[in-house]
Amino acid sequence: MVINKVAILGVGLIGSSLARALRRRGVCEKISGFGNDENQLEKALTLGVIDKFTLDSAEAVEGADVVVLATPLCAMDSLFSGIKDALKADAVITDVGSSKVSVIRSARHYLSPEQLGNFVPGHPVAGTEKSGVEASFAELFEDHLVILTPLPETQEEAKKCISQIWESVGATVTSMEIQHHDEVLAATSHLPHMLAYALVDCLASMQERDEIFKYAAGGFTDFTRIASSNPQMWNDVCISNRENLSKMLDQFSSRLEEIKSAIGDGDSDALLQIFTRAKSSRDEFTEKRSSSINPGK
Repeated sequence: MVINKVAILGVGLIGSSLARALRRRGVCEKISGFGNDENQLEKALTLGVIDKFTLDSAEAVEGADVVVLATPLCAMDSLFSGIKDALKADAVITDVGSSKVSVIRSARHYLSPEQLGNFVPGHPVAGTEKSGVEASFAELFEDHLVILTPLPETQEEAKKCISQIWESVGATVTSMEIQHHDEVLAATSHLPHMLAYALVDCLASMQERDEIFKYAAGGFTDFTRIASSNPQMWNDVCISNRENLSKMLDQFSSRLEEIKSAIGDGDSDALLQIFTRAKSSRDEFTEKRSSSINPGK
């Protein structure tokens, strides 16, 4: 599979890593980049991530066979509006957003029926706490899932094209219903980020913050790593998926109250049950995940 031109709209960690991976695997001939930060675009060009760039989204997608929307979720409306009249008739469009309902709402508002048939919403479940083109690397998607949430209108050829692209860079592709995706990701991705942000913000506001952070051990570092993630991106995720995330926060708050009550009451049995269930579930999850990534081992 060799694509003539891919347009990457957004040269942050995900967009730039995909561009690097496509280039390394020889999947495409040319890569154009778009963004609002000219310095980032210049870096992407200098690093060989893209072949050319523009601050005009319509210009970026001209002649592109595949268009990847990799900007923060808040920019999707303006992106769809900006590119709809410049897309090739057979251009395949995808995105990398962590929340799908809001992206699809924007797509339905701006794209024609024919363009919707070539739109394959997607979400690579991969990333780091770093951001920007300099943090990108070609191996980011290897042994990671990419979830596609095709529309009823999505053509099979378009879905096949996007699946092959992700598989070519080492990812495993799966499909999921749109609303279910947002519910699941609210639990497995969005909630953990909220907990990390909340913990760091809480401790940082304490009078003893310097001493607290001085004696923080590996567990604190591991748990709070994702609090270094891009604040704007996660702000957008919260707003875009607020209903599902609010439900998960309510459920977590309820469980936290159980633990608080057990500690306050000195209820060792209740605490031990919670901790034992959690350890068992975590161990089972990691074992299954390891087996799925390395099935022969």
